[in-house]
Amino acid sequence: MRLDNMLVAEGVAGPDKGAPLSGDASGGDQADYRQKLGQIRLVYNQELQKYEEACSEFTQHVMSLLKDQSRVRPISQKEIERMVSIIQKKFSGIQVQLKQSTCEAVMILRSRFLDARRKRRNFSKQATEVLNEYFYSHLSNPYPSEEAKEELARQCNITVSQVSNWFGNKRIRYKKNIAKAQEEANMYAAKKAAAHGLGGLPGANYGMLAGSSSMLNPYQGMLPGQDLSHMGMPPGFDLSAYNPQLMAQYQANLDSDK
Repeated sequence: MRLDNMLVAEGVAGPDKGAPLSGDASGGDQADYRQKLGQIRLVYNQELQKYEEACSEFTQHVMSLLKDQSRVRPISQKEIERMVSIIQKKFSGIQVQLKQSTCEAVMILRSRFLDARRKRRNFSKQATEVLNEYFYSHLSNPYPSEEAKEELARQCNITVSQVSNWFGNKRIRYKKNIAKAQEEANMYAAKKAAAHGLGGLPGANYGMLAGSSSMLNPYQGMLPGQDLSHMGMPPGFDLSAYNPQLMAQYQANLDSDK
């Protein structure tokens, strides 16, 4: 039963055995995978048909012999059924061997063409550009809908699952970069404060720090900025790029006080 279920799941056997194969691989791997799986399916069904024909012919031959012998000695129907059962059992063992060898061939094929995809692979330059363009153009909400994922998968010639994984990893990397930029900015400010004493940074050095923020975070202009001049910060110093959640909460508090 497990062999039958596997063959049906792979489209090798069952009612959908004549339908187009739906391989899990992508790009050139998909065409190659489908071609080789189609060859396995063809061989299996040809051998299975031969088995069924041979089983039927041999059963008819034995029944014919028993019928001829019944003219010489009495042969009951029960004895005939027992002989037919023995024949079918023998051929059933051959069928199981055929299914086992076919399942092994499918597993080897999947291991070669599908499991290899789990290893880290770089997308094509064009696919990466398409994905990055979407990510940065939707930076305020880099969570594409299912329709958008399907369209991106079509444009990049990859699967929807790969698109989802890419965006998940991209969001993580982006957040890590922002945290690193904030850490570097804090360290830079601390060094400047130590160099000029505990009285704080002079106004000229605030401009240097503001310029360094845009250099540390090249995507600053893509995030909603906040005017922090009333807090003593120079224009252009965008803390929301480092902690957008905190600044969103800060803005909400300001709005509620109005």
